[in-house]
Amino acid sequence: MADSHQTSTRGVSMSVPRRLLARVRDVMASPENAQERLDRIVRIIAADMVAEVCSIYVRRPGDVLELFATQGLKPSAVHNTRLQVGEGIVGDIADKARPFALSDAQDHPNFAYRPETGEEIYHSLMGVPVLHGGRVNGVVAVQNRTQRHYMDEEVETLQTVAMVLAELIANGDLGLKSDSRDGTSPAGKPIRLDGISLSPGLGIGVAVLHAPSFTVDNLIAENPDTEQVRLEQAISEMHGALDEMLGADTLAEGGEHTDVLETYRLIAEDAGWLKRIEEAIETGLSAEAAVQKVQNDIRARMSQMTDPYLRERVHDLDDLAMRLMTHLMGPNGEAANIDIPEETILVARSMGPAQLLDYDHHRLKGLVLEEGSTTSHVAIIARALEIPVLTEAHNIFARIDGGDLMIVDADHGRLFARPPQDVQQAFRDSVKIREQQAATYAALRDQKAISKDGIEIGLHVNAGLMIDMGNVHSVGADGVGLFRTEIAFMVRSKLPGVDEQTRLYSDVLDEAGEKPVIFRTLDIGSDKVLPYLEAVNEDNPSMGWRAIRLSLDRPALLRQQLRAMIRAAAGRDLNVMFPMVAECSEFEEARELLQMELERERGRQGKMPRSVNAGAMLEVPSLAYQLPALCKRADFVSVGSNDLGQFLFASDRGNPRLSGRYDMLSPIGIKFLKNIVDECDRAGVPVSLCGEMAGNPVDAMALIGIGFRKISMASSNIGPVKAMVLSLPVKELELFLDGLLDLGDHSLRGHMQEFAGQHGVSI
Repeated sequence: MADSHQTSTRGVSMSVPRRLLARVRDVMASPENAQERLDRIVRIIAADMVAEVCSIYVRRPGDVLELFATQGLKPSAVHNTRLQVGEGIVGDIADKARPFALSDAQDHPNFAYRPETGEEIYHSLMGVPVLHGGRVNGVVAVQNRTQRHYMDEEVETLQTVAMVLAELIANGDLGLKSDSRDGTSPAGKPIRLDGISLSPGLGIGVAVLHAPSFTVDNLIAENPDTEQVRLEQAISEMHGALDEMLGADTLAEGGEHTDVLETYRLIAEDAGWLKRIEEAIETGLSAEAAVQKVQNDIRARMSQMTDPYLRERVHDLDDLAMRLMTHLMGPNGEAANIDIPEETILVARSMGPAQLLDYDHHRLKGLVLEEGSTTSHVAIIARALEIPVLTEAHNIFARIDGGDLMIVDADHGRLFARPPQDVQQAFRDSVKIREQQAATYAALRDQKAISKDGIEIGLHVNAGLMIDMGNVHSVGADGVGLFRTEIAFMVRSKLPGVDEQTRLYSDVLDEAGEKPVIFRTLDIGSDKVLPYLEAVNEDNPSMGWRAIRLSLDRPALLRQQLRAMIRAAAGRDLNVMFPMVAECSEFEEARELLQMELERERGRQGKMPRSVNAGAMLEVPSLAYQLPALCKRADFVSVGSNDLGQFLFASDRGNPRLSGRYDMLSPIGIKFLKNIVDECDRAGVPVSLCGEMAGNPVDAMALIGIGFRKISMASSNIGPVKAMVLSLPVKELELFLDGLLDLGDHSLRGHMQEFAGQHGVSI
């Protein structure tokens, strides 16, 4: 019986999706109320898909999935059967935002039996999420008594039908609150949320909700060829608009921005993305419906991924999908047509870089995102525009309304909505103090960082894109202590060739002028994945196949990068640093590859660099015990405090449960770092530190106290750290620290703050 039923379903015609969609569309256009339309739709789906059961679950406040309509289950279960998101198979579909197709659902470990439904006689189940605006609003599922094997075409058909249901559910005709709140912060009352800072600063303004959406009325295409022509025309118009944006120099005040936006343009030309849209049109969808379906599929597939690059690329594709819809349907609520208030806090679930530029950035006082990372394109653009940004503001859309007064404190990762008067006044006082500090730091720009007792400290910046290079001179940095070359690889859709890399590195050196730049070779792997290289699944990726390990196993990749650096540095100084070196032999092998490329360039009679220095990044504790040998081979050593800290304490720095448990500013961390400085000083090898420690005035003070004379940080930290150095008596601090290194304290932070207070050090 099962085989005969399965055979019958294999003959499902490609006309079934179009016929089913046409019937569902007719129901949607009927004058019936929403419940009556849902009841008819489940009957139509069950009949057309040869299913004995079709059920629609709607997501209600509190992450509850309620059975709203069914054909085949007991009618009394409607509005009485409820599942939590994540509970049962239906809850799993909603939680993971992806379809399930099971030939025997009752054998699945997550099967949740509800006796009131009478579903015990049904074995197979296929369900898809109902997606709207990147959010799961419900689930539609079909069931059969036999152990039916559902085909991919059937899953795709049900996904397309779910697009129609998404509009019905989102329209609020089912008695659901369109802006349901969680009950913890009733409308009108002040709330505070914690988030993660992507761009520092303070801002106050009126909340504007960025939630662009389109209602696709015409799902079915009468002529697929006509839709393909419409798609091609819309793509051409979109590319033209992006080219115009690139030429407009919107970010001139914030620094060079073309690297990110040109990368965004490359994503817009992604052949795989466009081909999927074309294939969706071939199934009978209109161009608009095809774009929407493909984007829903992408979000469903990739929303569960932890890799930050892939998650951020989803946001870019969301942005591009909305732009493509604009050119297909006209400017329906596009951000560029919104007249935002003079002081605006923009709130979005996610955002692409070009979407941010649709708004008048002079009026944007802050940006709040539910999703985003420090390497996201929108974060890079926002930092260039000096817009404070907070991310990980969970459920922000459910807790605020457009027009609410909001305060963004991206310095401390806090957000206030509808703040009382005393909080507003405290914020405005903080803004005044910040403005005074900014003026003080600006006045120090051209001043050398020389301590009260005459010791000069080199303050360098960390960079990764051309956007960052504009800050080298604007903040008065001494150079670039770390240029992260992998970022240029991560934001491209294909591996950049030698010529493209040469242009990038040459532009970096041109922008730096006579100030030194240290290029770090590719530090990919772990959480930094290149989409065009085969991903490797590892139980512990931060300690796995990454950085120098990957480069030495793929020597052609490293040699091409070194070749480009050598050519870019023609007639100039070249400083190359190899990341995550765990033992001397790795550095020697990498340096040999550098030497081979130098000989290659000489052989082709190319113009050579004025000087070449090769250094190692000390991030793995094991290398600290080979420093005597390393210092005979390396021209310099740079300590990477971020990874060194997590390896030293066996503490994953990305795990929020371990946040604050260990402190590199502890006797353990400071003593370990001092031993590195002492060993390098004995060998006469320059040593520096780059990482978050260097950008915190208190931590930087301790680093100087144990002998570091060059540190590298984010450009925004140069001013505060320089002010600290100018007020610091280094010799007194060195004596003070000597007496603390053998303490058993968790942290020396309190001791450092006490010293600063007693000696008038600006921290």
